[in-house]
Amino acid sequence: MSKKNIKIIVSYNGKNYCGWQKQKESLGIQGELEYACKKAFNQKEVELIGSGRTDAGVHALGQVANFLVDTKIPVEKFPEILNNILPKDISVLAAEEVDIDFHSRYSAHRKTYRYYIYPSKIRSPFYKDISYQVKYKLDIDKMKNEIKYLEGRHDFCGFMSSGSSVKTTVREIYRAELYEEGDRIVVELEGNGFLYNMVRIIVGTIVDIGRGRIKESLKVIIQSKDRNRAGHTAPAQGLFLKNVEY
Repeated sequence: MSKKNIKIIVSYNGKNYCGWQKQKESLGIQGELEYACKKAFNQKEVELIGSGRTDAGVHALGQVANFLVDTKIPVEKFPEILNNILPKDISVLAAEEVDIDFHSRYSAHRKTYRYYIYPSKIRSPFYKDISYQVKYKLDIDKMKNEIKYLEGRHDFCGFMSSGSSVKTTVREIYRAELYEEGDRIVVELEGNGFLYNMVRIIVGTIVDIGRGRIKESLKVIIQSKDRNRAGHTAPAQGLFLKNVEY
């Protein structure tokens, strides 16, 4: 039987993991999924390809991955079977057979990230692992206006952490929004790709502008291409990979 290429959509709470990528000391999300696939489909080896890495503590609402498998089990049963093996903080939401050339990373053309900010002096026992608590008073209207400068094609080298080697730091942001949702603030960024820690640095900069710590406009900071003029790197726990489009 020839192997099938299976695309899965995965949701996970990243609190207890070293990130997406498996490591020697920890399975990571990738390793947990590979283990579940090997056990479920009686495979000696399974190589799971993700649409991209998420760091330790980062979550996903709709991460995409694909793998090759040789099995007679109907693909519509994959989510239930895998979820019976996986830890309860990882869930396969959907599965489908795709063209053999499909690649979760290289075939992707658009990603959306969501970041939650909890503006309160009092911590929340419910939000502590899924939001960034900001104790300072924020000018939300100013933050809403400033975030729109992200839209379009820009060189975002000033919003990238060191330790990453990429061919170009130019990215295009199709949509940048900041809005209130109940007692939290939501930042959503949709683009053709993101640099290492780019979303978290953007959020940190927007927060610093909102609290008055940074006086410059986000437009000027982008144009400067200077990491020192941007804000702090917001913590991992507020970040979610929302979805990936192909």
